[in-house]
Amino acid sequence: MTILTEEQSLISETAAKFTADMLRPNSARWEEERTLDRSVLEALGELGFGGIYLNEDLGGSGLSRFDAVLIFEQLSKGDISHATFLSIHNMAGAMIDKFASEELRQHYIPKFASCELIASYCLTEPGSGSDAASLRTRAVRDGDDYVLNGSKMFISGAGFSDVYVVMARTSDDGARGISTFIVEKGTEGLSFGKKEEKMGWHAQPTAVVSFDNCRIPATNRVGNEGEGFKYAMAGLDGGRLNIAAASLGGAQEALERALAYAKDRIQFGKAIADFQATQFKLADMDIELSAARALLYTAAQKLDAGAPDASKACASAKRFVTDTGFKVANDALQIHGGYGYLREYEVERIVRDLRVHQILEGTNEIMRVIVSRDLLKD
Repeated sequence: MTILTEEQSLISETAAKFTADMLRPNSARWEEERTLDRSVLEALGELGFGGIYLNEDLGGSGLSRFDAVLIFEQLSKGDISHATFLSIHNMAGAMIDKFASEELRQHYIPKFASCELIASYCLTEPGSGSDAASLRTRAVRDGDDYVLNGSKMFISGAGFSDVYVVMARTSDDGARGISTFIVEKGTEGLSFGKKEEKMGWHAQPTAVVSFDNCRIPATNRVGNEGEGFKYAMAGLDGGRLNIAAASLGGAQEALERALAYAKDRIQFGKAIADFQATQFKLADMDIELSAARALLYTAAQKLDAGAPDASKACASAKRFVTDTGFKVANDALQIHGGYGYLREYEVERIVRDLRVHQILEGTNEIMRVIVSRDLLKD
């Protein structure tokens, strides 16, 4: 078991308090209204969670990836949609902070850290999916500008976010022909499709982002031409840890709700918690989450330490924790019986929200590819 430092305990407790005060009481309403609450994101920014691992010189918190895991684990116990969207915002901000010009850093990083500006990450396209390097959105240099044409799909925050960090092709040289750009909402030629009707993450808008002769200044290119795919991949290890942490937190919430329900629900004259079948299921759920937490925390510590097997560890954690989190949440629904299928009990929302975690930030099949490649390399 990982023993947290005093500072890490304080970070976790701060996130847990925010969850109890702001997220859990409103999660069902946000799901019903199908909207993110900008004031909540700004409040998270005030806590330093808008720029968790952004450098401190421009207002970031300068925390570790392990700290981020603690934060997202707690926030997801209250509302998975807001927690995971905050992870995406942090990932996009980290790309700008690490790879952009000082001019872009000065302009955007303070506003990202405070959540005055919200950022989305635009990589996936209709025909690419797991083969992200095959993207076709193109950016053509025209004097002091670039002109973008193409579309991105499954973009969280499409139409809601203020800034879009976009990977686009600047040459036909495969992954080495991709560059990264910043496109602000309101730019002529930038448009958004209808909100997708999703199984889960209902509070989080997801839509196609389209570029039709979308002209941006060349200074909005992040880093060098041809290095955008490398930039995009650099943030994925941390993103995978965050998504795993969100699965862990959501599943822990489902387990705690199942425990409370099992103690109160009377069948055949006694609480269902008194039946050995229920006790064994609850025990397995707790054991599985403890194993998932240990693997996740170890992977986060390896990423912070720059361990040579950090990417393998992150892929392993993402695969195991998201699969385990979904299973535990589904078991919690089963313990609730028919009531678990009702929105009133909120467990069904957790199950729906966690299902997509096995797909995004790289499918769990791709996580197996990453692990197996590491195992089989010379």
